[in-house]
Amino acid sequence: MLSDRLKVHSRRAILTYHSVDDSGSVISVRRENFLDQMQALAGAKVVRLSELLSVPGPAVALTFDDGFRNFAEVAAPILSRHGFPATIFLVTDHCGGYNDWPSGALEVPRLPLMDWATIQEMSRGGFEFGSHSATHPDLARLDEDTARHEILSSKQRIEDVTGRAVKAFAYPYGSMTTATRNIVAENFDLGCSTRMGWVSAASDAAALERIDVYYLSHSYLWQRLFGTPARWYLGLRGALREWKHPQS
Repeated sequence: MLSDRLKVHSRRAILTYHSVDDSGSVISVRRENFLDQMQALAGAKVVRLSELLSVPGPAVALTFDDGFRNFAEVAAPILSRHGFPATIFLVTDHCGGYNDWPSGALEVPRLPLMDWATIQEMSRGGFEFGSHSATHPDLARLDEDTARHEILSSKQRIEDVTGRAVKAFAYPYGSMTTATRNIVAENFDLGCSTRMGWVSAASDAAALERIDVYYLSHSYLWQRLFGTPARWYLGLRGALREWKHPQS
């Protein structure tokens, strides 16, 4: 079991989800697979993302990018049954609409996003919300003032709606510059990148590594997340992805 391996390994993992649906797209996890994955985490230390850097010992944090409506409909009930927290990163100008931001990938299905009433309900239920910008742009292509507005207006909107401090930011596409990284460092407790890897003492709190569950589709890898084969496999996939799509 994954929980058994967590007891003997010092690494911490931030797992990245997007949509829980049956489309089979690169951002999607099927409901039955999500059920199996959460069952595999039973007994492990699954903590809030905001607690990951301060809790003792190995731990796992669950994150969901974009704020899809199926989080509330499918994922949240499963998480609640296990008592697992999660952080959902919202694209605030699109809440209640769809993931049809201009820079979206063609292979990603058009899916509805949570509206603000649902977000309030989920927040009252104990789920954390983080900022994923206002419109999901490539921040590295923006001037600093526009990037600052994208980051901070999103943070403010979520805080206004939920009444809770927003402590985390996730860079759209993992794209950042020194300037955007510094904006995040100045205004959030932590930032999440798309760089594949485990969180360690050497990690940058403003650009933490994550593991996209797309690369954990095989149950062998999921059950052995902290074992040597998975570390080699994910390390190789991460290096190849970085080579093909280097972060700024």
